[in-house]
Amino acid sequence: MKWTRFRRSRLPASIALATAVLATGSAASANTVTQNTSWTIDRAGTTAKYRVVAYGDSIYAGYYGSISRVAKRAAPWVDGEYLSQAWNSDIEVIRRTKSGAVASDIYNNKIVAERSHMQTANTRIVTFEMCGNDALQARSSFAGQSGTCNYGPLNTALSNCTTYTQLAMQAINQYATTATRKVVSNLYYPGYAADNALASCTDSTTGQRPNKQQVMLPYLARMNWRACNFANTYGFACADSFAQYMGADYDSNGDTQIDSEALRYVQGESENDYVTRITTTLRSTIRDSNTHFVNASTSYDYIQSDDTHPTYTGSTVYVGLFGGTGSGSGAPDYSGAQITGGKNPIWNQLGHERMGWALSVFNPAAP
Repeated sequence: MKWTRFRRSRLPASIALATAVLATGSAASANTVTQNTSWTIDRAGTTAKYRVVAYGDSIYAGYYGSISRVAKRAAPWVDGEYLSQAWNSDIEVIRRTKSGAVASDIYNNKIVAERSHMQTANTRIVTFEMCGNDALQARSSFAGQSGTCNYGPLNTALSNCTTYTQLAMQAINQYATTATRKVVSNLYYPGYAADNALASCTDSTTGQRPNKQQVMLPYLARMNWRACNFANTYGFACADSFAQYMGADYDSNGDTQIDSEALRYVQGESENDYVTRITTTLRSTIRDSNTHFVNASTSYDYIQSDDTHPTYTGSTVYVGLFGGTGSGSGAPDYSGAQITGGKNPIWNQLGHERMGWALSVFNPAAP
């Protein structure tokens, strides 16, 4: 097996200690940091400029362990590069993000409070992701329990995710009046392999210590089904990051379906049927995204060494010593000739590239 890894180096211990809370998602919402960017992809010979606006947490921020810098080629930027090629235009990628933030924080303090960024006349794409920190914090709470297991934090995370995902779509529909496409990205499962271990608490019904992965996966599946189902209700597309990250790009179980396609959300399938398909029927095809197989012999690492955030390539953007906003401009990293069939040469080799491509498949053919 050829196993190629793409990881970025971690920060010095003194800084990593201060930011570790963001990587683990285990802190209260007060431990968040604003990491906004405004970057124009400047395509030679063009005059038109359109805008992509992305709201979210550390995933869309391009977090890699630093509070001062973020990855330039985070998923929304990658989508912007595909748009620049398809539309032969400049693309302004606005990322309004807060690393460590839960869904309510992103909704209230990003989507609503910073709605002006999607109200400009040249806005064409609005995308958001949320709930990752709700899930991570609930998982951390569950993993730290002793005595009788308390599933309350997991139920609260699911309820909050449901509430604010729907509110986010309603708000974006209200504010982004010139957007021609709106996309939500659902959740992959960071730390999937690490969770395949017994919890320290005891289930009150079985009297046994439950497997953490067995507990967490159905909650994540319900969050993802609801995100995609709301997308259908409110006119959004749903980029299924769970399927893109957690399923191989070949048929590993002989059911004649490519794993990453078989795991995708299917419109019209009930929530319970989807959960059964993910947690039982196709469970054997789910793999930790540290080893995302693109064929039977080649895999790539989609997750950084913190076992949480997507891998990326290229430069970083300075956003302030303790977070803030960074900006810049530059030519596309990949020329039009390098993007064939809607894919750049590394579309399936890194986490952010894969998520950005998953967003791009919903891009309109013209602005």
